[in-house]
Amino acid sequence: MRRTALLALALASLPALLAAQTGGPRYRPWGLELRNMDRSVKPGDDFYAYAVGTWLRDHPIPADKVGAGYNYDLPDEIEAQVRGIVEESAARPATASARKVGDFYAAWMDDKAIEARGLAPLKSRLAPIDAVRTRQQLVRLMMRPGYSSPVNIGISTDADDPTRYMVDAGQARLGLPTRDYYLLTGEKYDTVRRAYRAYLVKLQDLAGIPDAAARADRIIALETRLSQDQWTPEQGRDPVKTHNPMTRAELTRLAPEIDWTPTLAGMGLGAAAKVNVSQPSAVAAAAKRLGDVPIATWKEWMTARFLSDAAPFLPKAFDQANFDFYAKTLRGVPEQRARWKRGMALIDDALGEAVGAIYVQRYWSATTQAKADELVSDMRAAYRDKIEAAKWMDDATRTAALAKLASFDPRVGHPAKWIDYTALTVSRTDPLANNLAVADFQWRLQLKRFAGPVDRGLWFMTPQTVNAYYDPTMNQITLPAAILQPPFFDANADPAVNYAETGATTIGHEMGHGFDDEGRQFDDKGRLRDWWSKATAAQYTVQADRLAQQFDQYEPIPGVKIKGRLTLGENLADLGGLETAYAAYRRYVSRHGEPPVLDGMTGDQRFFLAYAQAWQGKRREEAVRQQLLSDPHSPDKYRVNGIVRNFAPWYQAFGVKPGDAMYLPPEQRVSVWQ
Repeated sequence: MRRTALLALALASLPALLAAQTGGPRYRPWGLELRNMDRSVKPGDDFYAYAVGTWLRDHPIPADKVGAGYNYDLPDEIEAQVRGIVEESAARPATASARKVGDFYAAWMDDKAIEARGLAPLKSRLAPIDAVRTRQQLVRLMMRPGYSSPVNIGISTDADDPTRYMVDAGQARLGLPTRDYYLLTGEKYDTVRRAYRAYLVKLQDLAGIPDAAARADRIIALETRLSQDQWTPEQGRDPVKTHNPMTRAELTRLAPEIDWTPTLAGMGLGAAAKVNVSQPSAVAAAAKRLGDVPIATWKEWMTARFLSDAAPFLPKAFDQANFDFYAKTLRGVPEQRARWKRGMALIDDALGEAVGAIYVQRYWSATTQAKADELVSDMRAAYRDKIEAAKWMDDATRTAALAKLASFDPRVGHPAKWIDYTALTVSRTDPLANNLAVADFQWRLQLKRFAGPVDRGLWFMTPQTVNAYYDPTMNQITLPAAILQPPFFDANADPAVNYAETGATTIGHEMGHGFDDEGRQFDDKGRLRDWWSKATAAQYTVQADRLAQQFDQYEPIPGVKIKGRLTLGENLADLGGLETAYAAYRRYVSRHGEPPVLDGMTGDQRFFLAYAQAWQGKRREEAVRQQLLSDPHSPDKYRVNGIVRNFAPWYQAFGVKPGDAMYLPPEQRVSVWQ
């Protein structure tokens, strides 16, 4: 998944394009912000600094943000657009869905009423936890929307048959971001754990719960035990190891402490013949904890987790405590975001398609749709050329790869059918009730779909989301409307910019996920199936392993390196996307002629510069730490420098030679499609 860019293609010749501009590109003179460059840096020594070094030096991170850059600026613009829709819906709702959007927002924004209600909204929600007396009651409550469990049970696509849904059970999130925060040694992690304990004590004190310190100690001890048995993020990326369909009898042998039949029935999943267990050893260990940890401790854990999840909807002291730990301590953010801004994020989660339907009417155009579709088509053609020319791929595997490419299902802009929010009840006065109602509504939607075939029309991002994703079981790439604008899409920009910023970093990247170390294990129908010959797979693996080893060496912050295995899929998609987008750009040049030199730069130089500037960004150190421990995406700098140094045309474009800091001998370079 690319937490950024997208699309555009200008299919006129460059001179004609520049002459016909209506107002010109947003970033002058031809689509990039050249003032962001640091031309004192030699491209072959640090290409990222060369491309955006002046911006990195001169632009501070806003006090209420975890980072700054293109991937923070564009969401701000979308946020302002969405705010207009939401506030209009609160004042003058045009439809029933718009009224729900307005009521949700009004309840969230009325912080005075939240203060006045105090702890009253908590009482009825904590009462079911207090009432638990048996382990069966405990597990049943854990599986209700709004409550926490050490084992997540949900609904996903069946990897053996992607036309149907399957129940999935796996390890659940804990209070800290990953198991590493519980287990790693050193003052940084000791500080986080002390702050987490203080946070748990604070929440319980605010809620009037006695003996808060001792409770916090028991909760942390329980979570630490759970974390020891959880899978690492790297292990969780393996689609084969995480695909373990089990019958009820097999589930019972794996985790007898959970009474599976009544538990599933109570969730509305009684008809499920099998359950896929994503992390069997972690689920078995969590079930053992359900059996050997006192019920009273589990109730304390559930209460603390509920308080933490509900904190933003409670009086300010709860909200501030939540911010102080999760934003200030864990990510280094000094100031809370404005309340209206946080409201936009909540509404996107709760009623995102209700807002999205209005957003598309106002901000989406058929022209943009057509240009995006055209670039997807051009990128598909470039991938076909790459697959057909890949010397390491034998004929049988090549045929299967071409079939997968042909079956790619690109969705651009917005869903064809919107979610119906009729069954969702929204209060204009109780934001906590709204949050819980949304969780219940979303679960009921999943249950309704579970009985039928997989709905290929569903979107897992809203149109107003600045992002894109690939789903291997659907073989779909999804490109929301919001990302189809500057700096990532500009019909008036130099084609080199659009091919790099949109073709490489999003379309090519997302299509590349179909052939990364994870996505390549799914066939053209989305089935988890080994369709590669042993010889071809072995050659692919050699290249993938070398890329993982390269990224293992990068140390973005002192003492913490990139996890090459965790980030391998994204790094492969970055490299494959760049290779393919460059090939698509050269196809464009072959049709329209070699472009002129602009501002002293050739078309190829502009292509690579655009690629680097698409990743313009910086993050706070603690946020980078969290990213390195848990996120499959490498930090922005390494998505540029770690990728281009493997690509021969970049060397040629900038005359990179032995002795330059980024130089890699040809035999050490990695290629996905060369």
